[in-house]
Amino acid sequence: MEEEELEFVEELEAVLQLTPDVQLAIEQVFPSQDPLDRADFNAVEYINTLFPTEQSLANIDEVVNKIRLKIRRLDDNIRTVVRGQTNVGQDGRQALEEAQKAIQQLFGKIKDIKDKAEKSEQMVKEITRDIKQLDHAKRHLTTSITTLNHLHMLAGGVDSLEAMTRRRQYGEVANLLQGVMNVLEHFHKYMGIPQIRQLSERVKAAQTELGQQILADFEEAFPSQGTKRPGGPSNVLRDACLVANILDPRIKQEIIKKFIKQHLSEYLVLFQENQDVAWLDKIDRRYAWIKRQLVDYEEKYGRMFPHEWYMTERIAVEFCHVTRTELAKIMRSRAKEIEVKLLLFAIQRTTNFEGFLAKRFSGCTLTDGTLKKLESPPPSTNPFLEDEPTPEMEELVMEKGDLDQPKKPKAPDNPFHGIVSKCFEPHLYVYIESQDKNLGELIDRFVADFKAQGPPKPNTDEGGAVLPSCADLFVYYKKCMVQCSQLSTGEPMIALTTIFQKYLREYAWKILSGNLPKTTSSSGGLTISSLLKEKEGSEVAKFTLEELCLICSILSTAEYCLATTQQLEEKLKEKVDVSLIERINLTGEMDTFSTVISSSIQLLVQDLDAACDPALTAMSKMQWQNVEHVGDQSPYVTSVILHIKQNVPIIRDNLASTRKYFTQFCIKFANSFIPKFITHLFKCKPISMVGAEQLLLDTHSLKMVLLDLPSIGSQVVRKAPASYTKIVVKGMTRAEMILKVVMAPHEPLVVFVDNYIKLLTDCNTETFQKILDMKGLKRSEQSSMLELLRQRLPTPPSGPEGSSSLSLLAPTPEQESSRIRKLEKLIKKRL
Repeated sequence: MEEEELEFVEELEAVLQLTPDVQLAIEQVFPSQDPLDRADFNAVEYINTLFPTEQSLANIDEVVNKIRLKIRRLDDNIRTVVRGQTNVGQDGRQALEEAQKAIQQLFGKIKDIKDKAEKSEQMVKEITRDIKQLDHAKRHLTTSITTLNHLHMLAGGVDSLEAMTRRRQYGEVANLLQGVMNVLEHFHKYMGIPQIRQLSERVKAAQTELGQQILADFEEAFPSQGTKRPGGPSNVLRDACLVANILDPRIKQEIIKKFIKQHLSEYLVLFQENQDVAWLDKIDRRYAWIKRQLVDYEEKYGRMFPHEWYMTERIAVEFCHVTRTELAKIMRSRAKEIEVKLLLFAIQRTTNFEGFLAKRFSGCTLTDGTLKKLESPPPSTNPFLEDEPTPEMEELVMEKGDLDQPKKPKAPDNPFHGIVSKCFEPHLYVYIESQDKNLGELIDRFVADFKAQGPPKPNTDEGGAVLPSCADLFVYYKKCMVQCSQLSTGEPMIALTTIFQKYLREYAWKILSGNLPKTTSSSGGLTISSLLKEKEGSEVAKFTLEELCLICSILSTAEYCLATTQQLEEKLKEKVDVSLIERINLTGEMDTFSTVISSSIQLLVQDLDAACDPALTAMSKMQWQNVEHVGDQSPYVTSVILHIKQNVPIIRDNLASTRKYFTQFCIKFANSFIPKFITHLFKCKPISMVGAEQLLLDTHSLKMVLLDLPSIGSQVVRKAPASYTKIVVKGMTRAEMILKVVMAPHEPLVVFVDNYIKLLTDCNTETFQKILDMKGLKRSEQSSMLELLRQRLPTPPSGPEGSSSLSLLAPTPEQESSRIRKLEKLIKKRL
């Protein structure tokens, strides 16, 4: 029995093992602090809690009674719940049966409602069946009555149309014909009916008869041969034009064609190829004739033709086509008689006439095959962009400042441009050859004027002056470009561009490069005694003041030409046809002007550099081992500073308008002078300690002067450009480092070599040997030091192991430290 109870308890515990989620849900629904309700209940721990000591076993009977009472209450609760669940199933089944019965009753009611709705719908259909039949009958009857009315109108209209056609009552016919055609459109689906098809054929026959009759009336009124019919236009013809608007468009085109042909027949007779008035010198008479004819047309026939026919414009356009053909024919036969002035005269008058047409007419009658209207180019900031000049404006001189002013956007294109003037394009080679000749003469005149007038006057107030010939050249270029663009935007523009390129190069060679002063190799030495006797202002630069100003003027002119040539290229690309844009390229000419600029800057640098050469030569010839004390700056430094103060202010003032090129001059001079100074510095050997200190002082003085070079002698002090300052600091600092290495004692050798590596980042054996020569060491002593340098060169100068040996604070003799401190104090005192 006990074993069975134990098995039952184990089975019960296995069944009562709930999942953690279920246990948590029970605790949330029935919170309890009773240990018996815990999922991890332990009977032993619970008993130990009730009887912690042996003395607590005294009330064990009371505790057992409480537990039995609790068990009894739990049994009662379980029993009550179990009994209550016995009736739940029966109640559920009963509720389900009641719900099913309610659903069946609902379905029955819905079915009844549906049946009643179907009966109601059937009843409504029976009631409205007759009404629908009446509606259909009404619609069909209305359609029949409308169709019969249209048929009656069509039949009557056709009869009236035929009668009015015979009586030439075109005014009534115009209104009636449009109505008949509108009514006939309603019978397109009834064309299978013979009567309807017959009426449609009668309408077509009436239209054909009207067209032939109207053409005959116009032929009678304006015969192709003979004079015009007296009495002028009639109301019958005016009404006939209204009818022609409704008929086949070919009738209208035929009327227009015959009228214009008859109107221009007199023109073809008056301006035949064999007549004097047909030549280019009397081209004005052609345009004067058509203007009179247009006025005459407006007075006599302006009201006869409808406004939407644009007859005045059509007459003018046909006149242009005829004129272009006739002019092309006569110019081919008399090509040898065409001169430039005559050609330009004819083109100018023709373009003026085309402009007159553009103001008078809209160009709506031009066909796609006649002219192509180009899209307006986008607004441009090109200094050449401005309104196309009138003939009066073409003679105005364009000043330099005009190129820098913003211009108005280009006006919309003339739709009539080229409608007549296109015939002149095959003969524009005459114009191109003339411009080639004129530009050649212009360049020769510039050369002669330059020789006669001489170089420009020195200008130290407003900056270097641009040569006047430069502005004159581009003024002429602009005039040629405007003229040629009015004549053609095709191949002639490419030919003109080639001419421009040719004379831009000639201007750069003959006027600019050809007039640059020539450098002469002067080998005048400068001794120490001459430097000591040198007075301020006694030294003259290789180039005179006038030559310096000339170089600056040529540089400014080349810069102006470079910028203006770029603008010229942009403007040419705007003027030429889109398909030819890639053939416009003035890069070579811009490179030529850039070469002139570089040559000018190089001349200025060479001049100042050569002026400083005697001073540097004197520096290298001084006996530096005999210098006994450190004093003020040496005479050669004073000479260099004097030359700088003589040249640089003149160059700066004459290049005031081109600051970037003055900066280039300063940079190139620094790049030339500093390496040359270091080269001469290596020639100063041997050097004593005091001599090295004097050289270091001189080097520092030159460094300060070079840093102040861009603003030297100027009342307005400007900060030197960072790029220039960097070059000067780097180069002169290297010279100072060389002298510091020379000043350092060569014992111990390791410290001396490490100092050399530390101070000179670009250290190498060649430079090191030159420094040893400056110190006056013998070759036997140099060999060991060179070998040590080769061994230590691979070692990084900033390595942790060699940092102590590379430091300038390495152990040196006390006397050397004292000398360096004294030199630094002297430099600070001078500053």
